[in-house]
Amino acid sequence: MTIDLKQFHDVFFEEAEEHLSTIELLLLNLDLTNPDPEDINSIFRAAHSIKGGANMFGFSEISSVTHAMETVLDSVRRGILSITGEIIDAVLSGNDVARGALTVQRSGGDVDAASAQAITSQLEKISSAKSVVPAAGTAPAEHIPEGTSDGEGQAEAAVSGEQPVESADFGFFEENLPGQVDAGKATTRSDAHASASETLSIRVSTKKIDRLIDLVGELVIGHSILRLEQEVRMNNSSDVLALDLVNVDRNLRDLQEAALAIRMIPIAFVFDRFPRMVRDLSQRFGKKVELTMVGEATELDKALIEGIVDPLTHLIRNAIDHGIEMPDVRAAAGKTESGKITLSAGHQGGSIVIEVIDDGRGLSRDDILAVARKRGIAVSDSMSDAQVWQLIFEPGFSTAGQITDISGRGVGMDVVRRNIHKMGGRVEVRTMLNAGTSISIKLPLTLAILEGMSVRVGQEIFIIPLSHIAESLQPAAVPVSSMANRGQVVAVRGEYLPLISLAETFNLPGDAQCYDDGILVILEAEGGRTALFLDELMGQHQVVIKSLETNYRNVPGISGATIMGNGRVALILDVAHIVGICHNRIDKVA
Repeated sequence: MTIDLKQFHDVFFEEAEEHLSTIELLLLNLDLTNPDPEDINSIFRAAHSIKGGANMFGFSEISSVTHAMETVLDSVRRGILSITGEIIDAVLSGNDVARGALTVQRSGGDVDAASAQAITSQLEKISSAKSVVPAAGTAPAEHIPEGTSDGEGQAEAAVSGEQPVESADFGFFEENLPGQVDAGKATTRSDAHASASETLSIRVSTKKIDRLIDLVGELVIGHSILRLEQEVRMNNSSDVLALDLVNVDRNLRDLQEAALAIRMIPIAFVFDRFPRMVRDLSQRFGKKVELTMVGEATELDKALIEGIVDPLTHLIRNAIDHGIEMPDVRAAAGKTESGKITLSAGHQGGSIVIEVIDDGRGLSRDDILAVARKRGIAVSDSMSDAQVWQLIFEPGFSTAGQITDISGRGVGMDVVRRNIHKMGGRVEVRTMLNAGTSISIKLPLTLAILEGMSVRVGQEIFIIPLSHIAESLQPAAVPVSSMANRGQVVAVRGEYLPLISLAETFNLPGDAQCYDDGILVILEAEGGRTALFLDELMGQHQVVIKSLETNYRNVPGISGATIMGNGRVALILDVAHIVGICHNRIDKVA
């Protein structure tokens, strides 16, 4: 029977990408003075696994590169070669070429054979040197004790041809093609542990997961309608129905949380790519930079994981290029020659907070205001620090004295804010001149469910994300006044906040004829605070987000929609857009 191996391509690509990430991370963390033998073995096994799968599917360029990588690594683990910076650089380059070839193979394009051949030749030249005498106690190449490694590289020094199909280490191969056994493979304790853990997980298409979450969302809406009807019709004979509804409510919430948990991925999948980037950029600029990562196990929705990569990449590049000073400059300022960047993630309430912190030169308020005026941006000396720092996210804004191919054109930071806004998040900046900068990104836990406050204006219901609500106030308790050319403001504990009416924003008839009849909600977004006037607070809800643009069209000031328990559609406010409009109006007349 002929087996169509193309059906396994996607799984190979995913597992190969994981192995490449493992290789890179372990190489970057190797201690050159005292390398951990198990780390070397793990790198070797990952390269060998990729090679075996590439051979099976006929991806010759990937196979040749990873074969050359494992040959070098095999010499290192046998003590024939000592691990050096040159070897790490070469294997990392091979890793990059293999990853590029993998990407091209996945898209069906043509692999750059010349690059693959060049790095293969470089690695073969390193492995053929073998000028280092084996360390005392190291077993000769022919007599590696069985069980000290996976034993799969023993013939590599003598055989340069392709491995047999059975050498593939991919779990999917063993599951789907029973009977293919590698009798020469000695399984170590770590291999056995990995195999055991693999049996507890499966690969599921994200389309299936999205469909499951959509169905759960529809179930939540249906349950809300059922509960509303039960409350309306409730009488003494409905006690049993009420109890059943409580049980359904509990089970439904558990089902919803379980369905959402399927999409949650550790943020380490994003963080693990940055040690390499920091290493390469710091070498390129002649700087010394230490990267510390905290909270890698924090889980985030898969859609958010994919969207956060570019913003974090821009922030770390800027921190290295423009934040961290040169070693001599840092020494003159009384700092350590090595700059520090901390990348952290953690939970804060119902949100995820990701921070990029550096101990570099910090931001200069005067420089930012000067550049803003030069670019024709409306600013004033009375602006708060938080508002000034937000200017760095304006398109084309840059205080860099010199443009490099990494940063300085003012392109990256506006991408950061735009991408964060698309994910329903916000970004804040804290900085101190000559002490460093901290940029915080606050994101919802998931893009499928939103914790929000329902509010009413006339007959219309809106949802405000809870993450943007600071507090709510009765207008009668705080003074509302008008300022020349700047509209109405409200004084809250000594701070004058711009006041905007939700009814006027969307041209709706509101019930409140004066401020004493309604309520104020203090909103926070992009370093600014705004008082939003509306008729009534309805209550806190967990709502299922529906795309308004997909089902209708894009509406400024609205980020999505949801279906309430009574079957009505409620619009979800784009708080950043509303706050931005209000502050831009004030700045233009300042």
